[in-house]
Amino acid sequence: MATIDVYNLSGAKAGTLDLADEVFGAVNEDLLWEAVKHYRASGRAGTHATKNRWRVSGSGKKLWKQKGTGRARIGSIRSPLWRHGGTVHGPQPRSYEYAFPRKKLLGALRSALAAKFADGKLVVVKAFDVKEPKTKAFAEALEKLKVNGTTLLVEVSSALNTNLKLSTRNIAGLELVRANEVHPYHLMRYAHAIFSQPALEKLQDSLKKSASRRERGAEEVPEKKKPARRSRKAGVA
Repeated sequence: MATIDVYNLSGAKAGTLDLADEVFGAVNEDLLWEAVKHYRASGRAGTHATKNRWRVSGSGKKLWKQKGTGRARIGSIRSPLWRHGGTVHGPQPRSYEYAFPRKKLLGALRSALAAKFADGKLVVVKAFDVKEPKTKAFAEALEKLKVNGTTLLVEVSSALNTNLKLSTRNIAGLELVRANEVHPYHLMRYAHAIFSQPALEKLQDSLKKSASRRERGAEEVPEKKKPARRSRKAGVA
């Protein structure tokens, strides 16, 4: 079982935390790709639209008679064959969202946490003790934790206070999310991830329960031996 150091906002070590092998184990890159693709597809607006021949502006009168002119027959100036005419089979407004299995999402979240821990980009703090809403003070705390670049902050809902929100909202490249709302996309998007100890413990317990027997390392049940097959010679008296 791996362990990770726990710090306070002053950058001093405040203890250690045991990490479950079921959560911080192997990284499934294919599953991560599927989870990120699903998240980004759900965020698409899907408001693209083209005008067909019934929506484009123009008269509906037949330009000339069907026969006798020597020209190609035409029924409307809004025909897709003409310039400024309608568009055939163009994109229309639709939703790109699709169903994604919950077990695959939780598996991707385990892989994302394992990848962050393996890269050394996972930081755990005892608690986000922000006494006053000061952006400068919180930025100094990030420097003491040696966190540079884009950062994701994860806190439990019960401990999420107004001072923490106000202190972090004006820092570029930083996002604050609740522990029950963190997604593999968040962990992959930001270079660093800072969890409060209660948030990581709660998330780890939840992901540990959802892990499969193979990920838990459970012993395989031995297969029952099939009865020996009688030969034909033995059956002949």
